[in-house]
Amino acid sequence: MAPEVVVIGSYVQDLTWRCAEFPRAGETIVGTFVTGPGGKGSNQAIAAGRAGARTLFVGAVGRDAFAVEARRFYEENGIGARWVEKPKQATGTAGILVSQSGQNEIVVALGANAFLSRKDLVPREIERARILVVQLESNLATAAAALKIARKAGVATLLNPAPMRAEFDPAMLRSVDILVPNETEFTALVNRLAVGGRTDFREEELATLSPETVHGLCRGLGVETVIVTLGRRGCLVSRPSGCTAIPAFSVKAVDTTGAGDAFVGGFAAGWVRLGGDIEAAARFGNAVAALSVTRLGTAPSMPRAREIAAFLKKR
Repeated sequence: MAPEVVVIGSYVQDLTWRCAEFPRAGETIVGTFVTGPGGKGSNQAIAAGRAGARTLFVGAVGRDAFAVEARRFYEENGIGARWVEKPKQATGTAGILVSQSGQNEIVVALGANAFLSRKDLVPREIERARILVVQLESNLATAAAALKIARKAGVATLLNPAPMRAEFDPAMLRSVDILVPNETEFTALVNRLAVGGRTDFREEELATLSPETVHGLCRGLGVETVIVTLGRRGCLVSRPSGCTAIPAFSVKAVDTTGAGDAFVGGFAAGWVRLGGDIEAAARFGNAVAALSVTRLGTAPSMPRAREIAAFLKKR
């Protein structure tokens, strides 16, 4: 059967160090180390697949042990993947620091992800989907091309503008139906597009604004649906008809790494399962993100459909 959700983007091997507090500049501290599958695109695909949507992930890897790990993980989870091998490049990696409070700091080396080209796209895979999900952690021109293919075929398009990069071309937004930035990315987009004449907008200010004011800024981005994820405050759904604030679920977080990816993948699966209901899908995405932060890791922390259903039934 054709996939309902197609995710085109990044796979990286997460190299994670856990420590009591983040080290200061020049300081060496002792922590613990684990490694496992990650990458924004891959995390989102795993989240969508585990949440119950037929999912296909398309990403580039090198010819190394990390690529073997990627294939193994997808096979174990029964989620579709098409791996584009780039023999001259290393599989992407991410160095992640996680503090005792669950906060994280991340540096990503894109590796093979940067070489995923337009020629690697198979239009038929995209055209048969219900929703296409892309991010900015792989080749930007390829992401833009995928969005255009989907838009032309009438497939819903979702862009998670993460990580926000200096070379991002705002023209990409013309092919986007649903834009899902976090607070940092939203602030950067407002400044990049000079929404309302603003070029000095900061995250600290965003936290003080009313939903209606944030909605006004969202409308200036030129995308029909904008969902700003706000961490512990949930998310704000902005559409031409108005905005809806959807609160987060209260849980005890142990590792917030990948929470944004959990939301995006969960939202995509919810959008498919709930007949395109944006607000209901956003609440579903909040549930997926909430469950993901209660356990360690990124892709391995993504909850399964039964867990999500049980979680929502209690709330």
